[in-house]
Amino acid sequence: MKRLTQFITTIIISVLFQQNVYAQKVAAVQEPVKYNIENCVNEFDLAKATKTKSGYQYWFADKKFTEENTLKMSIVEPGKSTHAPHRHPEEEFFYILEGKASFYLNGKTVEVGPNTSLYCPPNSEHGISNAGDKDLKYLVIKKDLR
Repeated sequence: MKRLTQFITTIIISVLFQQNVYAQKVAAVQEPVKYNIENCVNEFDLAKATKTKSGYQYWFADKKFTEENTLKMSIVEPGKSTHAPHRHPEEEFFYILEGKASFYLNGKTVEVGPNTSLYCPPNSEHGISNAGDKDLKYLVIKKDLR
């Protein structure tokens, strides 16, 4: 009986230890963001932008910072696109700030200019490219489906 009690105690201690290790790993991964005026205001800074093959992009808010939405600005050189038409389960908005965009959605294409929003429903085939002779600048707003 004493051996059984020791065995059960060992198992319980082992399980509790494993749960504690797992909880620490989860807490380290999911450290809550502490929001304040300093990190909630994000002014564009070209020095912090990421260079891409077609221009550059700047994340105003990514999935590590927000509860569920992301906001980035893409700048695409004339005649280029950030990537080929594609699909994903998240819906997505583009908002054209400057330049001329060619917007592809489910087999059809339209050209649009500044102050135009473009909606990509979930799982739709979509893409955007620069149809002008100057840089195309647009915002990308997307919900993160963690």
